[in-house]
Amino acid sequence: LFLDRSDAVELPIKFIPPNAGCYHCQILLKSSCDVRVYEIECVVNADHVEAELEFLTPAYQAVIQDIPISNMSYQDWKLEAILEGQGFYGPPLINVGLGETALYPLMFKPIAEC
Repeated sequence: LFLDRSDAVELPIKFIPPNAGCYHCQILLKSSCDVRVYEIECVVNADHVEAELEFLTPAYQAVIQDIPISNMSYQDWKLEAILEGQGFYGPPLINVGLGETALYPLMFKPIAEC
């Protein structure tokens, strides 16, 4: 069956998500001779978020800050951490299950006064 572009019908949808996450939707279209169900999945990312942490510790003494990472999506997350800056350490990977909050242990261990 070939449909000409003139047979196409636009179906405008407005979607206003309350939060970041994965949203599923079914659209049921009925006519006297046809029934169709369309499944839609929308993935919404949060806006660019910036945070600032200040670490105060004597030289050569480590301090650890647990950073909460909440997964409000409908799938598990496997996240890769890329740390930049001298004296910062943390696990390279972290898994956050769906609906869970995991703590990322960020360590700062200065090798000199800075």
